[in-house]
Amino acid sequence: MKAKFSFRDFSLLISLLVIWGFFAVVSPQYLSARNLSALTVELAITATLALGMLLVILPGHIDLSVGSGVGLIGGIAAVLVFDHDWPAALAFLPAIAVALLLWFAQGTLIVRQRIPAFIITLGGLLIFKGVFWLVINTHTVPVSHGGRPNLFSLLTTYYLPQFASYALIAVVLVALVVVTLRGRSRRAGMGFSVDDPELTFMKLFLTAQGLLLFVLTVNQFRGIPLSVVILGAVALLIQVITRHTPFGRHLYAIGGNEEAAFVSGVPVQKVVIGAYTLLGGIVAVTGLMQTAYGGASTTTVGDQMELDAIAACVIGGTSLRGGRGTVLGVIFGALIMASLLNGMTLLAVAPEMKFIVRGVVLTLAVWMDVKLAKR
Repeated sequence: MKAKFSFRDFSLLISLLVIWGFFAVVSPQYLSARNLSALTVELAITATLALGMLLVILPGHIDLSVGSGVGLIGGIAAVLVFDHDWPAALAFLPAIAVALLLWFAQGTLIVRQRIPAFIITLGGLLIFKGVFWLVINTHTVPVSHGGRPNLFSLLTTYYLPQFASYALIAVVLVALVVVTLRGRSRRAGMGFSVDDPELTFMKLFLTAQGLLLFVLTVNQFRGIPLSVVILGAVALLIQVITRHTPFGRHLYAIGGNEEAAFVSGVPVQKVVIGAYTLLGGIVAVTGLMQTAYGGASTTTVGDQMELDAIAACVIGGTSLRGGRGTVLGVIFGALIMASLLNGMTLLAVAPEMKFIVRGVVLTLAVWMDVKLAKR
């Protein structure tokens, strides 16, 4: 059984090309190597957080506290590095441990006490923001002393050498082809629907073209940013978890029908708590990158990032009711959001207009999700 080509398969790509085309016309520097390199760093931060959000949306939950968590975790690490002279690598450990503990606690409250995730994480948003301001004492805390580079600052300022960039992309392409063909063969052998060979080839060809164009472009500036490599590692981890483990299948099952999943023997409570705990780890990684990107921990770090993460998921085809969503879709959704924000920044669009555009995009994405669910 073959899955036929449909416009929806390439709708995100077409939307992205339209956005890039518009900004390229009104602001020629938009497609410069320097700006595209900056765009990839912004994408890496947004997409990493969105991939964590995917884990809790799949079983039908939500998290409004991740933006405040990003600020809090980055602030903890910055204070340890700058005020207490901890090595950056060592400072990361307690920051990550705090994130895992906090999100484990939130997940436990949601499933054990049967409190809606919206309420618990809304409370977390306020609590984490307040604790964050206490941690940094509402001051600006740099991520390094005297601007000297350390592991913290290098998260968003280090770039792979050109030869390493080409080697990495080659490895990614080979792995992608092997995984795609093996997965297609396995699905066909089990009687599931698969894409037409032409559609499979087209997807791989366009992916290869996009990756090659990406590395050629960023190598004109400094190379592939380390933050993009981190995003790749997180994306691979989430892809393996959601598509190749019982835990991932349970996430989809719970989102599709929680009662049926429970009757079928799925440990619903453990799975949801595990999803929130994993999200906590990803919030920590995002917090470290976002703080490093700004060069310091300030009271505004992480503001509204939960909205961008949710928007990236929904734009990428993730259902807010749960049960549907993919890693690739989330990355495309994050790329669309990052492209819009980057373009508006280049055009010096007023902050209030940025909020309006982000709200409109999120509203349209949710509307499309509702409309598609009725078909």
